[in-house]
Amino acid sequence: MVGDMSLEDLLARIGACRICRDAPLSRPLPHEPRPVVRVTPTARLLVASQAPGIKVHASGLPFDDRSGDRLRAWMGVDRETFYDTRRIAFAPMGFCFPGYDATGADLPPRRECRLAWHDRLFALLPQVEMVLTVGAHAQEYHLQRLGLSARKQPMAEVVRGWRDYEQTSPRVIPLPHPSWRNTGWLKKNPWFEAELLPVLQTEVTRLT
Repeated sequence: MVGDMSLEDLLARIGACRICRDAPLSRPLPHEPRPVVRVTPTARLLVASQAPGIKVHASGLPFDDRSGDRLRAWMGVDRETFYDTRRIAFAPMGFCFPGYDATGADLPPRRECRLAWHDRLFALLPQVEMVLTVGAHAQEYHLQRLGLSARKQPMAEVVRGWRDYEQTSPRVIPLPHPSWRNTGWLKKNPWFEAELLPVLQTEVTRLT
C-alpha cells in the first residue's frame, strides 16, 4: 500500500488516465489514450521500456512486434513465458503511444506518466528483483531512482557499464532498444551478445 492506495487501485487509475490528452504538459496526445502497463504482486522481473509503438497501441500487448521478437530472443524466453504476468511485468516510461514526429519516428515517452505515476507504482512493487531498462529514458529514470546516476548518460555508455549495476537492489540490467534500427550498433559491439546476454538469460531463467 502507498498511503491508502493498493496496487489494484493504482492500476485502475492508470488504466483510466487521460492526463496527456486532457491536462498535457505540452501538446495534447493526438489520439485516444490506451495505457499499456502489466504488473502483478508476484512478478520478480520487470521490463521497463520507452513507450508503446503503434502496433502495441492496437493490441495492448507490450512488445507485440518485431522488436519484441528480438527482446524475447535476448532474454531466452518464449511468448507464453514473456506474457505471463505472474512472472514478468511491464512498465514503460510512457504508458501510451506518443504519436509520431515530423519525420515519422515515434515521439519520446510523455513526461506526464513519469510525473504522475511511476514513483507510486514502483513503491508498490517491492518484490521486483531485477529491472531490464530498455533504452535511454528507462535507464535514466531507474538509475536515478536507485541513486546511481546524477546526470543523463548516453545509452551506449550505460549498457557498456552493465557490470556496475550487479549489486543494486533491484538489480538493473541496461539494454539497447531491440529495434532493428540498432542492428548496426550490435554488430559494432559483439561483447553485448558474447558477455551480457548469457548473464541476462541466466538471470531471466532464475526469476521466471
